[in-house]
Amino acid sequence: MSEAQTPQNKDRTLEQALTNKIIDDYFDNSESWLRAILRMCIFSLAHLDGKPVFVVECPNQAVAKRLSRKTYPFRGIVYYLTDYLDGQDRTLFCYQEPKSAKWCCFDTSTHSWKNVSNLQAPTASTDSP
Repeated sequence: MSEAQTPQNKDRTLEQALTNKIIDDYFDNSESWLRAILRMCIFSLAHLDGKPVFVVECPNQAVAKRLSRKTYPFRGIVYYLTDYLDGQDRTLFCYQEPKSAKWCCFDTSTHSWKNVSNLQAPTASTDSP
């Protein structure tokens, strides 16, 4: 969501391909409307205030608000993707304000909307002793 996190802002084909794969695998039995609007989004993992979060970057406010009212299908997706988050199922549904370019996100841990500017991509860890 930030310049450091998305070095190829213009070309996010890899992120979109991974998002589509997750939608096909995880949301296969969900309603078709949900799969359709999720294909307009990009999924990512990030850190907020030092804690991991699953981020759904939405193309606009309408999509983000609709998904924020349907959080149940997302409760288990983090467990499906990775065990890195240690049982956390926190999700942010975000859209970028067109005029200010600020990110507005619905946080499932607080069930509220907030402006977010300090998301960080997780760093890779090694298995060294």
